[in-house]
Amino acid sequence: MMETTPGNEIPQNSTTTNALSPWLGLQLQKIIDGIYKKYRDIDDGAVATYIPELGKANPKDFGICLATVEGQVYTAGDWDKEFTIQSMCKPFAFQLALEQHGTEKTLKHVGVEPSGEAFNSIELDPKSGRPFNPMVNAGAIAVASLIKQSPVEAGVDAFVETMGKAAGRKLRIDQSVFASETATGHRNRAIAYLLLNAGIIDEEVPQSLHQYFAQCSMLVNCKDLAMMAATLGNIGNHPVTNERVFDFQLIKHVMAVMFSCGLYDYAGNWAFEVGLPAKSGVSGGIFGVVNRQLGISVYSPKLDAQGNSVRGILACRELASHFGLHAFDFSNVGSSFMQWLL
Repeated sequence: MMETTPGNEIPQNSTTTNALSPWLGLQLQKIIDGIYKKYRDIDDGAVATYIPELGKANPKDFGICLATVEGQVYTAGDWDKEFTIQSMCKPFAFQLALEQHGTEKTLKHVGVEPSGEAFNSIELDPKSGRPFNPMVNAGAIAVASLIKQSPVEAGVDAFVETMGKAAGRKLRIDQSVFASETATGHRNRAIAYLLLNAGIIDEEVPQSLHQYFAQCSMLVNCKDLAMMAATLGNIGNHPVTNERVFDFQLIKHVMAVMFSCGLYDYAGNWAFEVGLPAKSGVSGGIFGVVNRQLGISVYSPKLDAQGNSVRGILACRELASHFGLHAFDFSNVGSSFMQWLL
C-alpha cells in the first residue's frame, strides 16, 4: 500500500523536493509487494521466548515499509502490526547520549568496536574496560545510565516523546512486556552490576535498568520504524513535519556503529550482503537507513540462530539488490536509490 501526505503532495517545508513520480512510486510498490509475496510463506526460525511476552507473537506476521525523505510511504503485509522495539532502541538511545553528554564523555562509558561476542555477553573490552559498543546489552545499559533522569519515569517519558517525534505519532510503552523484561532480566542485572564494579555506571543500578527495560518495551510498527530511520537519513529532520528531532552532526557516529555492530553476530555478513547501517531486535524487527534517501523496516517475529528475523533478512537482501542500496554498490550513482529505473 502506498501512502503520501494529505492531498498526495509533499509538504512545502520538506527539506527536499525531488519526490518520486507517480510511475516510479507504482514501480517501487510493485517490487515491495512482490518481495512480500515471495517470502511470506517462509517458515524457518523460531519466535523468541526468553522474554515470555515475546513468545506470544504471531509467527505468521510479516510487514515491510519504506519511507522516503520526501515523506512518501510504501507498505506491504502486516505493516501496521505493533511490536516492541527491543534492541532497535539502542541506536536512538546512543544518539541521545551523544547529544546530552557529548562524544568525549559518552565514549568514556562505551566503545565503538564490534565485540565478536553474543549481544548479551557478560564481558567488557579487556583493553579499555568499557562495553564494546552501544549495540550490545552492556553498552546499551551504560547508555541508559547516561540518559536516565530523576525521577526515573521522566527519562523514560523523554525517550518515548523524542521517538514519537521521529515516528510522527505518539508512542507508548507496552506495560506487559516491560513487566516481563523486569521479572526475567537477571542476565542484564548481572551485566549492570559488572558495569558498576568497573566504574562505568553510577550506583543507581535499578534506575538504569528501568530506563533500559522501558526503552526496549516501547511499541512501534513498521511505518514508525521506517519513519524513524528516514528521520536519521534526513539529517535529523522528520520527513513530513520537518521538525528537527536529532542533531545531524552526531548521526554519522550512530550510523557508523550501526553499520559495524547492528546485526548481532551477523553484522559482518549484513555489511557484505546488504551494506546499510541497520539494527535488528529480538521482537523480529529490522530497520535500515539509506542516507539522504529513505528508511526501510521489516517485521517478522521468527528469528534465526543469531536473533535476527529470518524473513526480515531475506527481504532486506532483496530490497538492497533490487534498488542498489548497498553503500558500495556501483549502481548507487549520484546517491539515487532509483538509478536502476531511470
